[in-house]
Amino acid sequence: MAAPLALLALLTELIVGYPEDLTKRVGHPVTWMGHLITFFDARLNRDGADPESRRRAGAIALFFLLVIVGGIAFAIETTLFLVPFGIIAVGILCSTFIAQRSLYLHVSNVADALETGNLVKARREVAHIVGRDTAELDEAGVARAAIESLAENFADGVVSPVFWIGLLGMTGGAVYKAINTADSMIGHHNARYEDFGKPAAQLDDLVNLPGSRISALLLIGAASITGDASAGGAWHAMVRDAAKHVSPNAGYPEAAMAGALGIALGGPRTYEGKATEGAWLGEGLREAKAADIQAALDLYGRADGLLIAIVFVLAALTAIV
Repeated sequence: MAAPLALLALLTELIVGYPEDLTKRVGHPVTWMGHLITFFDARLNRDGADPESRRRAGAIALFFLLVIVGGIAFAIETTLFLVPFGIIAVGILCSTFIAQRSLYLHVSNVADALETGNLVKARREVAHIVGRDTAELDEAGVARAAIESLAENFADGVVSPVFWIGLLGMTGGAVYKAINTADSMIGHHNARYEDFGKPAAQLDDLVNLPGSRISALLLIGAASITGDASAGGAWHAMVRDAAKHVSPNAGYPEAAMAGALGIALGGPRTYEGKATEGAWLGEGLREAKAADIQAALDLYGRADGLLIAIVFVLAALTAIV
Protein backbone atom coordinates (compact mmCIF):
# COMPACT_ATOMS: atom_id res chain seq x y z
CA MET A 1 0.00 0.00 0.00
CA ALA A 2 1.33 3.46 -0.93
CA ALA A 3 -0.34 5.30 1.95
CA PRO A 4 2.69 7.56 2.64
CA LEU A 5 2.55 8.66 -0.99
CA ALA A 6 -1.17 9.43 -0.73
CA LEU A 7 -0.55 11.43 2.47
CA LEU A 8 2.20 13.49 0.82
CA ALA A 9 -0.07 14.17 -2.14
CA LEU A 10 -2.98 15.23 0.06
CA LEU A 11 -0.90 17.61 2.18
CA THR A 12 0.91 19.10 -0.80
CA GLU A 13 -2.30 19.85 -2.67
CA LEU A 14 -3.99 21.21 0.46
CA ILE A 15 -1.14 23.59 1.30
CA VAL A 16 0.15 24.59 -2.12
CA GLY A 17 -2.37 23.53 -4.73
CA TYR A 18 -1.25 23.80 -8.35
CA PRO A 19 0.30 27.25 -9.01
CA GLU A 20 -1.49 29.30 -11.67
CA ASP A 21 1.82 30.46 -13.14
CA LEU A 22 2.80 26.85 -13.71
CA THR A 23 -0.55 26.18 -15.40
CA LYS A 24 -0.01 29.13 -17.74
CA ARG A 25 3.53 28.06 -18.60
CA VAL A 26 3.30 24.29 -19.01
CA GLY A 27 -0.35 23.39 -18.43
CA HIS A 28 -1.62 20.74 -16.01
CA PRO A 29 -1.49 16.93 -16.19
CA VAL A 30 -5.27 16.85 -16.63
CA THR A 31 -5.06 19.23 -19.61
CA TRP A 32 -2.31 17.06 -21.11
CA MET A 33 -4.59 14.05 -20.77
CA GLY A 34 -7.35 16.13 -22.32
CA HIS A 35 -5.21 16.89 -25.37
CA LEU A 36 -4.57 13.17 -25.81
CA ILE A 37 -8.29 12.40 -25.54
CA THR A 38 -9.05 15.11 -28.10
CA PHE A 39 -6.44 13.59 -30.43
CA PHE A 40 -8.06 10.15 -30.29
CA ASP A 41 -11.55 11.63 -30.55
CA ALA A 42 -10.68 13.51 -33.74
CA ARG A 43 -9.15 10.47 -35.39
CA LEU A 44 -11.30 7.57 -34.22
CA ASN A 45 -14.78 8.99 -33.58
CA ARG A 46 -16.07 9.09 -37.14
CA ASP A 47 -19.39 10.67 -38.03
CA GLY A 48 -21.73 8.23 -39.74
CA ALA A 49 -20.21 5.11 -38.21
CA ASP A 50 -22.65 2.60 -36.73
CA PRO A 51 -23.03 2.41 -32.92
CA GLU A 52 -21.03 -0.79 -32.53
CA SER A 53 -18.11 0.62 -34.53
CA ARG A 54 -18.13 3.78 -32.45
CA ARG A 55 -18.15 1.81 -29.20
CA ARG A 56 -15.23 -0.26 -30.47
CA ALA A 57 -13.37 2.90 -31.46
CA GLY A 58 -14.06 4.38 -28.03
CA ALA A 59 -12.66 1.27 -26.35
CA ILE A 60 -9.51 1.44 -28.51
CA ALA A 61 -9.07 5.12 -27.70
CA LEU A 62 -9.48 4.44 -23.99
CA PHE A 63 -7.02 1.53 -24.13
CA PHE A 64 -4.26 3.60 -25.75
CA LEU A 65 -4.96 6.54 -23.44
CA LEU A 66 -4.45 4.37 -20.37
CA VAL A 67 -1.39 2.61 -21.80
CA ILE A 68 0.28 5.94 -22.58
CA VAL A 69 -0.66 7.69 -19.32
CA GLY A 70 0.02 4.62 -17.17
CA GLY A 71 3.29 3.89 -18.94
CA ILE A 72 4.62 7.42 -18.50
CA ALA A 73 3.53 7.53 -14.85
CA PHE A 74 5.11 4.14 -14.13
CA ALA A 75 8.39 5.18 -15.76
CA ILE A 76 8.55 8.45 -13.80
CA GLU A 77 7.56 6.79 -10.53
CA THR A 78 10.08 3.95 -10.91
CA THR A 79 12.89 6.33 -11.81
CA LEU A 80 12.24 8.76 -8.97
CA PHE A 81 12.10 5.98 -6.39
CA LEU A 82 15.71 5.16 -7.33
CA VAL A 83 16.99 8.55 -6.15
CA PRO A 84 17.26 9.84 -2.54
CA PHE A 85 14.01 11.37 -1.27
CA GLY A 86 12.37 10.48 -4.56
CA ILE A 87 9.13 9.71 -2.72
CA ILE A 88 8.75 13.43 -2.02
CA ALA A 89 8.95 14.24 -5.72
CA VAL A 90 6.47 11.47 -6.52
CA GLY A 91 4.12 12.74 -3.81
CA ILE A 92 4.24 16.25 -5.29
CA LEU A 93 3.43 14.87 -8.73
CA CYS A 94 0.57 12.81 -7.28
CA SER A 95 -0.90 15.96 -5.75
CA THR A 96 -1.83 17.11 -9.26
CA PHE A 97 -4.44 14.32 -9.38
CA ILE A 98 -6.28 15.73 -6.32
CA ALA A 99 -8.54 18.79 -6.23
CA GLN A 100 -9.44 19.39 -2.57
CA ARG A 101 -8.13 22.99 -2.49
CA SER A 102 -9.45 24.10 -5.89
CA LEU A 103 -12.83 22.47 -5.23
CA TYR A 104 -13.24 24.46 -2.02
CA LEU A 105 -12.27 27.72 -3.75
CA HIS A 106 -14.64 27.22 -6.69
CA VAL A 107 -17.64 26.45 -4.49
CA SER A 108 -16.73 29.25 -2.08
CA ASN A 109 -16.82 31.71 -4.99
CA VAL A 110 -20.44 30.71 -5.66
CA ALA A 111 -21.36 31.23 -2.00
CA ASP A 112 -19.67 34.63 -1.91
CA ALA A 113 -21.56 35.80 -5.00
CA LEU A 114 -24.92 34.67 -3.62
CA GLU A 115 -24.27 36.25 -0.24
CA THR A 116 -23.70 39.63 -1.89
CA GLY A 117 -26.92 39.25 -3.87
CA ASN A 118 -25.13 38.94 -7.21
CA LEU A 119 -27.14 36.14 -8.80
CA VAL A 120 -25.67 36.76 -12.26
CA LYS A 121 -22.14 36.29 -10.94
CA ALA A 122 -23.23 33.25 -8.91
CA ARG A 123 -24.63 31.64 -12.07
CA ARG A 124 -21.36 32.36 -13.85
CA GLU A 125 -19.28 30.91 -11.02
CA VAL A 126 -21.36 27.74 -10.68
CA ALA A 127 -21.16 27.20 -14.44
CA HIS A 128 -17.44 26.46 -13.94
CA ILE A 129 -18.18 23.38 -11.85
CA VAL A 130 -21.42 21.90 -13.24
CA GLY A 131 -22.50 20.62 -16.63
CA ARG A 132 -26.12 21.77 -16.48
CA ASP A 133 -27.50 25.01 -17.93
CA THR A 134 -27.16 27.79 -15.35
CA ALA A 135 -28.44 30.93 -17.08
CA GLU A 136 -31.98 30.65 -15.68
CA LEU A 137 -31.24 29.22 -12.24
CA ASP A 138 -32.71 31.01 -9.22
CA GLU A 139 -30.86 31.26 -5.90
CA ALA A 140 -32.04 27.83 -4.76
CA GLY A 141 -31.04 26.28 -8.07
CA VAL A 142 -27.56 27.81 -7.93
CA ALA A 143 -27.08 26.75 -4.30
CA ARG A 144 -28.30 23.24 -5.03
CA ALA A 145 -25.97 22.91 -8.05
CA ALA A 146 -22.97 24.11 -6.04
CA ILE A 147 -23.62 21.74 -3.14
CA GLU A 148 -24.24 18.78 -5.44
CA SER A 149 -20.99 19.51 -7.27
CA LEU A 150 -19.13 19.80 -3.96
CA ALA A 151 -20.42 16.41 -2.81
CA GLU A 152 -19.84 14.61 -6.11
CA ASN A 153 -16.39 16.11 -6.66
CA PHE A 154 -15.37 15.27 -3.12
CA ALA A 155 -15.80 11.68 -4.27
CA ASP A 156 -14.22 11.74 -7.71
CA GLY A 157 -11.85 14.69 -7.27
CA VAL A 158 -10.48 13.88 -3.82
CA VAL A 159 -11.38 10.51 -2.30
CA SER A 160 -11.15 8.36 -5.44
CA PRO A 161 -7.72 9.58 -6.58
CA VAL A 162 -6.42 9.23 -3.02
CA PHE A 163 -7.82 5.70 -2.90
CA TRP A 164 -6.08 4.68 -6.12
CA ILE A 165 -2.82 6.42 -5.21
CA GLY A 166 -2.89 4.66 -1.85
CA LEU A 167 -3.55 1.33 -3.53
CA LEU A 168 -1.41 1.50 -6.68
CA GLY A 169 0.86 4.50 -6.26
CA MET A 170 1.38 7.26 -8.80
CA THR A 171 0.54 4.93 -11.67
CA GLY A 172 -2.84 4.11 -10.13
CA GLY A 173 -3.58 7.78 -9.54
CA ALA A 174 -2.64 8.75 -13.08
CA VAL A 175 -4.69 5.98 -14.69
CA TYR A 176 -7.67 6.87 -12.50
CA LYS A 177 -7.39 10.53 -13.48
CA ALA A 178 -7.17 9.62 -17.17
CA ILE A 179 -10.37 7.55 -16.91
CA ASN A 180 -12.17 10.30 -15.01
CA THR A 181 -11.03 12.96 -17.49
CA ALA A 182 -12.13 10.82 -20.42
CA ASP A 183 -15.57 10.41 -18.87
CA SER A 184 -15.91 14.16 -18.32
CA MET A 185 -14.92 14.89 -21.92
CA ILE A 186 -16.56 12.13 -23.95
CA GLY A 187 -18.89 10.30 -21.57
CA HIS A 188 -21.91 12.35 -22.60
CA HIS A 189 -25.38 11.29 -23.74
CA ASN A 190 -25.45 13.03 -27.10
CA ALA A 191 -25.18 12.08 -30.76
CA ARG A 192 -21.40 12.28 -30.92
CA TYR A 193 -20.48 10.54 -27.66
CA GLU A 194 -23.37 8.24 -26.74
CA ASP A 195 -21.50 5.25 -28.18
CA PHE A 196 -17.89 6.42 -28.51
CA GLY A 197 -17.79 7.56 -24.90
CA LYS A 198 -19.63 4.58 -23.43
CA PRO A 199 -16.50 2.52 -22.57
CA ALA A 200 -15.03 5.51 -20.71
CA ALA A 201 -18.28 6.17 -18.86
CA GLN A 202 -18.66 2.53 -17.83
CA LEU A 203 -15.07 2.24 -16.63
CA ASP A 204 -15.41 5.53 -14.74
CA ASP A 205 -18.46 4.14 -12.94
CA LEU A 206 -16.41 1.12 -11.91
CA VAL A 207 -13.31 2.90 -10.63
CA ASN A 208 -15.39 5.46 -8.71
CA LEU A 209 -17.43 2.84 -6.89
CA PRO A 210 -15.13 2.57 -3.81
CA GLY A 211 -14.52 6.31 -3.55
CA SER A 212 -18.18 7.26 -3.75
CA ARG A 213 -19.10 5.01 -0.83
CA ILE A 214 -16.09 6.09 1.22
CA SER A 215 -16.83 9.77 0.60
CA ALA A 216 -20.42 9.31 1.78
CA LEU A 217 -19.20 7.63 4.97
CA LEU A 218 -16.71 10.46 5.52
CA LEU A 219 -19.52 13.01 5.17
CA ILE A 220 -21.60 11.07 7.67
CA GLY A 221 -18.63 10.98 10.03
CA ALA A 222 -18.11 14.71 9.57
CA ALA A 223 -21.80 15.34 10.30
CA SER A 224 -21.39 13.55 13.62
CA ILE A 225 -18.85 16.18 14.75
CA THR A 226 -20.64 19.18 13.24
CA GLY A 227 -23.16 20.92 15.45
CA ASP A 228 -25.71 21.93 12.83
CA ALA A 229 -25.50 18.74 10.77
CA SER A 230 -27.25 15.40 11.24
CA ALA A 231 -25.27 12.19 10.94
CA GLY A 232 -28.48 10.17 11.28
CA GLY A 233 -30.15 12.20 8.56
CA ALA A 234 -27.13 11.72 6.31
CA TRP A 235 -27.14 7.96 6.84
CA HIS A 236 -30.88 7.57 6.26
CA ALA A 237 -30.82 9.75 3.15
CA MET A 238 -27.90 7.76 1.72
CA VAL A 239 -29.57 4.41 2.36
CA ARG A 240 -32.96 5.57 1.07
CA ASP A 241 -32.05 7.85 -1.84
CA ALA A 242 -28.58 7.07 -3.22
CA ALA A 243 -29.84 4.44 -5.66
CA LYS A 244 -32.42 6.88 -7.06
CA HIS A 245 -29.68 8.94 -8.72
CA VAL A 246 -29.05 8.33 -12.41
CA SER A 247 -25.38 7.77 -11.57
CA PRO A 248 -24.46 4.59 -9.68
CA ASN A 249 -21.97 6.62 -7.64
CA ALA A 250 -22.88 10.31 -7.36
CA GLY A 251 -26.03 9.58 -5.38
CA TYR A 252 -24.05 8.39 -2.35
CA PRO A 253 -22.17 11.58 -1.41
CA GLU A 254 -25.01 13.81 -2.66
CA ALA A 255 -27.66 12.02 -0.60
CA ALA A 256 -25.39 12.01 2.45
CA MET A 257 -24.80 15.75 2.05
CA ALA A 258 -28.52 16.44 1.61
CA GLY A 259 -29.43 14.42 4.67
CA ALA A 260 -26.70 15.97 6.79
CA LEU A 261 -27.84 19.52 5.97
CA GLY A 262 -31.59 18.81 5.97
CA ILE A 263 -32.12 20.11 2.44
CA ALA A 264 -33.31 18.74 -0.89
CA LEU A 265 -30.76 18.09 -3.64
CA GLY A 266 -31.25 16.74 -7.14
CA GLY A 267 -34.55 17.28 -8.88
CA PRO A 268 -35.13 18.67 -12.40
CA ARG A 269 -32.33 20.34 -14.31
CA THR A 270 -31.57 21.33 -17.90
CA TYR A 271 -28.69 20.23 -20.12
CA GLU A 272 -28.08 21.93 -23.48
CA GLY A 273 -31.65 23.21 -23.45
CA LYS A 274 -33.20 19.81 -22.69
CA ALA A 275 -35.06 19.41 -19.39
CA THR A 276 -34.24 16.30 -17.36
CA GLU A 277 -36.23 14.95 -14.44
CA GLY A 278 -34.00 13.95 -11.57
CA ALA A 279 -34.87 12.21 -8.32
CA TRP A 280 -34.91 14.28 -5.16
CA LEU A 281 -32.35 13.36 -2.53
CA GLY A 282 -32.91 14.09 1.14
CA GLU A 283 -36.10 14.85 3.02
CA GLY A 284 -36.74 18.00 1.01
CA LEU A 285 -37.62 20.00 4.11
CA ARG A 286 -36.49 23.26 2.52
CA GLU A 287 -34.75 24.67 -0.51
CA ALA A 288 -31.03 25.32 -0.44
CA LYS A 289 -29.73 28.85 -0.05
CA ALA A 290 -26.39 30.66 0.19
CA ALA A 291 -25.93 29.80 3.88
CA ASP A 292 -26.31 26.11 3.03
CA ILE A 293 -23.33 26.31 0.67
CA GLN A 294 -21.22 27.58 3.56
CA ALA A 295 -22.56 24.78 5.77
CA ALA A 296 -21.72 22.28 3.03
CA LEU A 297 -18.20 23.69 2.75
CA ASP A 298 -17.77 23.33 6.50
CA LEU A 299 -18.92 19.72 6.33
CA TYR A 300 -16.63 19.10 3.35
CA GLY A 301 -13.68 20.54 5.26
CA ARG A 302 -14.29 18.24 8.22
CA ALA A 303 -14.77 15.21 5.94
CA ASP A 304 -11.52 16.05 4.18
CA GLY A 305 -9.84 16.33 7.56
CA LEU A 306 -11.10 12.86 8.46
CA LEU A 307 -9.72 11.54 5.18
CA ILE A 308 -6.30 13.02 5.91
CA ALA A 309 -6.36 11.58 9.44
CA ILE A 310 -7.22 8.10 8.15
CA VAL A 311 -4.51 8.22 5.50
CA PHE A 312 -2.05 9.44 8.14
CA VAL A 313 -2.84 6.45 10.36
CA LEU A 314 -2.46 4.06 7.41
CA ALA A 315 0.85 5.69 6.48
CA ALA A 316 2.08 5.38 10.06
CA LEU A 317 1.09 1.71 10.20
CA THR A 318 2.88 1.14 6.90
CA ALA A 319 6.03 2.73 8.33
CA ILE A 320 5.85 0.57 11.46
CA VAL A 321 5.34 -2.64 9.51
